[in-house]
Amino acid sequence: MPYSYSIEPSSTCNLTCPECPTGKGLIHRKNSEIPLKLYQSIIDQVYLHSCYLMLYLQGEPFLNRNIFEMIRLASKKKIYTCLSTNGHFLDKPTATQTVLSGLNRIMISVDGTTNDVYRQYRQGGNLETVLEGIKNLVEAKHALKSKTPYIIMQFIVFKHNQHQINEFRTLGKSIGADKTELKTAQLFDFKNGHPMLTDLQKYARYEKSGKRYVFKKSLQNNCKRIWTTGVITTDGIVVPCCYDKDAKYAMGNADKEGMKLLWKRTTFMQFRKKILENRIEVDICCNCDE
Repeated sequence: MPYSYSIEPSSTCNLTCPECPTGKGLIHRKNSEIPLKLYQSIIDQVYLHSCYLMLYLQGEPFLNRNIFEMIRLASKKKIYTCLSTNGHFLDKPTATQTVLSGLNRIMISVDGTTNDVYRQYRQGGNLETVLEGIKNLVEAKHALKSKTPYIIMQFIVFKHNQHQINEFRTLGKSIGADKTELKTAQLFDFKNGHPMLTDLQKYARYEKSGKRYVFKKSLQNNCKRIWTTGVITTDGIVVPCCYDKDAKYAMGNADKEGMKLLWKRTTFMQFRKKILENRIEVDICCNCDE
């Protein structure tokens, strides 16, 4: 059984980021938040063999009205909890509740150091709101004398923001984040080039080959994720990994059928076998840097 899980609190988002499946309207699953009863059922099934929980798949976790109870339920079972957010809901009361919930780690997207640059990707967002939210979280940690959550500011490197990398690192230190982190950008239509594609090769997921762009890493016939991490959507559907964002390869329902049955189901075994034999034929693998 997997030692790690990714459970989706909400499949909806307040932003419309142009290279996000949710922002582009490419998710055909119904927009929803995971019911607390379903979430409790999953936690009860997995806590004895798991130690890490990522509360994220698609959507914005803080749009789930039960997010703090979800964190507490996992924490009581001694599961390390982490979530990824766009940072627009961390007002002072929410920041305090986040600290009190026992959340271990939080990753906050900050893809620019000025609003004009930030909004080119985080469409519908406001950088000042996000930075104020991080300050609220830092202040709440100090007020409550808490070492958690560990605050990571993330920066996806695009062409339009690559000149702000050093400013971003400085901003992270000044605002009180525990860590700043740079990420490569996943782009949907990259083969003919893309205006957001960075020319800093260190942070590029793609490189030019002749007249076209190709994925920089060669896909190996292996992937640890589908053996170590269970991924579950808001409606309890188990999928092979976090790159199956629209549940194309649904393996069954964790609540109705149970994780133990689904994890060892023939369908899942055959999927893993395909990864070991010819991973490049699996479409959700072809834009993954694992």
